This record gives sequence, C-alpha cells and structure tokens, in this order.
Amino acid sequence: MDLIEKLKGTIRDVPDFPKEGIIFKDISTIMLDPSLSAQVLDHLANFYKNQQLDAIAGIESRGFLFGYPLAIRLGIPFVLIRKEGKLPYKKISHAYQLEYGSAVIEMHTDAVTQGQNVLIHDDLLATGGSAAAAAELIQKCGGNIAGFSFLVSLDFLKGDEKLKPFSDNIVNLVRY
Repeated sequence: MDLIEKLKGTIRDVPDFPKEGIIFKDISTIMLDPSLSAQVLDHLANFYKNQQLDAIAGIESRGFLFGYPLAIRLGIPFVLIRKEGKLPYKKISHAYQLEYGSAVIEMHTDAVTQGQNVLIHDDLLATGGSAAAAAELIQKCGGNIAGFSFLVSLDFLKGDEKLKPFSDNIVNLVRY
C-alpha cells in the first residue's frame, strides 16, 4: 500500500464539525501512528530537499505538526503563523475571510527577511484563505513564496485558485 492510500485509510471523517453540513477531515489519527507519521515526514523531506527553501512557515496549529519537523530535517528556520494575540513580540497582521467567518493571523516582524524563499505548510487546503493570508504576511516582510504544502486538499472548494497568484508550486498529499 502506498503512502497516499495509507493516509486515506487513516484520516477520519467527522460529520457536522465545526458546523452542520461540514465533513471535517481529522488528521489527528495520523499522529497515533508513529510509523505513518515518519513516512509522511520522510516523503516531504525527500520532496523538498532540493527546492532551495530558506524557511518553512506553518499555520497554527496543525501546520506546526509536520512543518516544524520538516524544517528541522531540512536544516532551515521555522516561522510561526499564529492567530491574533498569540505572539509576544513585534508583529504584523493580516485579516481575511473564512468560509464560515473572518480571522486575523500574525507573524513576528523579524521572522522572515528580505528575499527569503518560504514554503507555507498547513494540514489542509480548503478555500485557501488561511494560506493566502500567510502568503500576504510573508510578502509584507519581503519574503518570496516558494510554494505551498498540504497533507490534504478538498479540491471541490478550489482553494488552489486563491494561491496561484502567489505560487504555482502547490503540493497536496491526499485529495478529496
């Protein structure tokens, strides 16, 4: 069984979360399997090792789960993209619309430097709002968007369309 099949067999569907009519793709089940988690990390590290990345930015909170270990494996910095009010130092923020409301994310002003090539990582690509907002933050600090990495993509929501103006390098391990 290949990695994609293993992931599809492991990711749990949770109906009506966070609200009625939504089927939530729960990746917490991957974390219960250390061998599968290691396979995911090995796959990502092998894929990105020659892509000239200077940093990986993870979107709170599930983007931290594989984003930070991947950055360690690649020997590059990890940038925290957090919800408003969670970062202690000087920060910049960006407001954006979600499929069910609005949100603000923040990043420390010194987390990305001019010209750095930054990969944005999160667990799931839905409408693309969070990842596009993260790209805006990185660009405000002078960083370049090297691409986007997701464990899961909900292709029917066409989130990649919102991301293509930043980069065509959009990688999804599992597609629904």
